Amino acid sequence: MKLPDLIEMAAGNLRNSVLRNGLTTVGISVGIASLVAMLSLGVGLQQLAGKRLSRSGLFDTVVVSPWNDSRQMARDGGPGGPGGPGGSSLSPTGTPAMLDEAARRKIEQIPSVIEAQPEIRFVGEAKLGDKSFIAPIAGLALSAREDEAFDTLQGSFFSGPQASEAIVKLEFAEEWDKTNPKSILGKDLVLRYAERRSLEPESGSGLSSDGDTPDRTGEEGYGFTVVRRELTLRVVGIVELDPFGGMRASSRARVYLPTALVENLNIMQSSDLRGAVQGDKMQKTYQSLMARVSDPGRVGEVEEAIKQMGFRTFSILDAARSLQRFFVILDLFLGIFGSMALAVASLGIVNTLVMSVLERRREIGIMKALGASDRDIRRLFFAEAGTMGFFGGLIGVAIGWGIGFAINFGTAYYLRQRDFPPETVAAVPWWLVGAAVGFAVIVSLAAGIYPAARAAKLDPVQAIRYE
Repeated sequence: MKLPDLIEMAAGNLRNSVLRNGLTTVGISVGIASLVAMLSLGVGLQQLAGKRLSRSGLFDTVVVSPWNDSRQMARDGGPGGPGGPGGSSLSPTGTPAMLDEAARRKIEQIPSVIEAQPEIRFVGEAKLGDKSFIAPIAGLALSAREDEAFDTLQGSFFSGPQASEAIVKLEFAEEWDKTNPKSILGKDLVLRYAERRSLEPESGSGLSSDGDTPDRTGEEGYGFTVVRRELTLRVVGIVELDPFGGMRASSRARVYLPTALVENLNIMQSSDLRGAVQGDKMQKTYQSLMARVSDPGRVGEVEEAIKQMGFRTFSILDAARSLQRFFVILDLFLGIFGSMALAVASLGIVNTLVMSVLERRREIGIMKALGASDRDIRRLFFAEAGTMGFFGGLIGVAIGWGIGFAINFGTAYYLRQRDFPPETVAAVPWWLVGAAVGFAVIVSLAAGIYPAARAAKLDPVQAIRYE
């Protein structure tokens, strides 16, 4: 039997029992609709979580910090210790590798690393008008603008990396003016901070004039002093939430400045004391760097490259894998519950086709008497079952999409009533559409196996005599 003839006969048989076949198709549609609605909810929640976490800068960031000493490296099993690449963490003098500007530039040259920004956080005095506050202050890179905390930013973000501008937390602005915190925007804020300044080399040789203290002649930049400085900043924005979900040290501050500006201020850091005793010359070091990676999938290899340079690394790559495993399990259970209705619909297909075999025994006998093989009869019933599954799948996908749209609409309305931005919690990607229709056809074909086999086994003589 040729394919066009097979399709024509299957379509004609389906039209002869429109009501019964239509109800069976509706049953398939309901099953597919429940399946699509369940899975769309799982997909939407996964996309929502992934979008939020990716914007938080957690999945694409590697925290880089120096090892304090070789004993700690051995204790933690890091570079130079048990299980680590031996010796890669120590300098030629036997001291741990220093996280300085040279190391920062080297990290930025690693493939897939977009930038390596220092984590700078310090305590200063912020004076606004006649009020002054001792507050934690931190640097923010311009790339932090993508973080979701700034979706509700009042005012504007930094105009440039060296701009003398500040973004303050809402709680800080409320301390200035509780009735109208926005009044702080555009005002000048005076920042007092401790500047680290290198000491000039001393002159002389041997002992100093008191005869007791060694002369430091020729030891360039051996020490430093701390000087109080002031900087005038213009308040350009007010942020309510902690950037990066409060997961970084720089997130927990009340005043934020551009990172490049903070670096040029040469602010005294606790790491300066460690750098003073570790190096032959006084040099600037960092407590930690945040290395941003272009693709979260490459975080692991970037971590390994940084470890080979002799530094400690941390990322939430393992947590991401655990979260991904959670959503896989969630999708599995949602798919199982959604497939229950489809299983019930498959029983309807079996019932419909079995009744069709009983009603068309004479027709089947005539077809076999005219030369139709058992294979042709099976193909005919499979075609009918597949057709019902295909159209039922299409209708079910449309209904499931409508359910997802209703869920998103209701969720958005609920969130707006509570002053939250709307979110998409149900999503129907194209792969889900194709998978749902294909699954409906496969289930329908599986349900048609028994009726097709029963029809193919009919004795043509007995079938023609059947009334």
